[in-house]
Amino acid sequence: TAQKSVFIGISVLIALFIIGALTIPGFLSLLNMKAMLVFASFLGLAVVGQTFVALLGGLDLSIPFVIGASNVALMSLITKGVPPWLALVAVLILGLIVGLVNGILSFRLQGQALILTLGVGFFVKGGVQILVAMGTFSAGTVFGVVPDWMRNIASMNGKTVGLPIPPIILIWIIASIIIIVALRLTKWGRNLYALGGSRLSSARLSISERGYWIGAYVISGFFASLTGALLLGWSGGGFIGVGDTYLFLTIAAVVVGGTSLLGGVGGYGLSVIGVLILQIITTVLVGWGLSWQGQQFILGLLIIPMVAL
Repeated sequence: TAQKSVFIGISVLIALFIIGALTIPGFLSLLNMKAMLVFASFLGLAVVGQTFVALLGGLDLSIPFVIGASNVALMSLITKGVPPWLALVAVLILGLIVGLVNGILSFRLQGQALILTLGVGFFVKGGVQILVAMGTFSAGTVFGVVPDWMRNIASMNGKTVGLPIPPIILIWIIASIIIIVALRLTKWGRNLYALGGSRLSSARLSISERGYWIGAYVISGFFASLTGALLLGWSGGGFIGVGDTYLFLTIAAVVVGGTSLLGGVGGYGLSVIGVLILQIITTVLVGWGLSWQGQQFILGLLIIPMVAL
């Protein structure tokens, strides 16, 4: 099943790439390739946690809210004089805590995992806005000076060791390799698949369902907060709604790639394919001059047959 999903996904990816190259001037330009990879990298990092959670049969709807909260919190801390590296660590710890809460609550009440993670997401987003709003006129947007090293990591003009390659792209590539290897070749990865496939069998093998479930949500919280922090380097300012589109896109990338939301089937390699498919579709639709509403309409129509495949 996984091999079939990989074959279909790569075939769709190649077909979309050819369509873009034939119908959009400049599609194959270095600038456009770089832009697509930068945006795909943000989504790819956000999808890490959603993939892990999906392999267990769950979903994490708090991801977009953690992304937005981390983005605003990081900018707010920097403007208040907190050293950028310390602010980044604090934001990442926030993500780990949110993931821990999601994991504990959703494990105890698994039938309500979707609503629980959505509720936690709203709570985090609202709480950060309240804290950021103290003594200011706005909690949704925070302006300030983003450190050059943050801009370099995530901006289109970023460079890696003097080369015109934004570090965010390399971060995603390295993270992808580590995650794919960890899922396929380590005991931890095999146990994760075993739990998603059959909890009864896993229990008889003494695999800690609670530990893996909470661990998957902690990883999801961490990567959501990391995505929010990296997006600050791209945008140059904190915006609470910066993660809103990721509510749909993280789930779509997982499903389009071929990972089953019932658990036990799929993997991050498939999610990477899903991310690239969605990115190329979006680029093609923008290149054709469609409005945002038109893009959503066509994207929805295309996702249905791809999921069916």
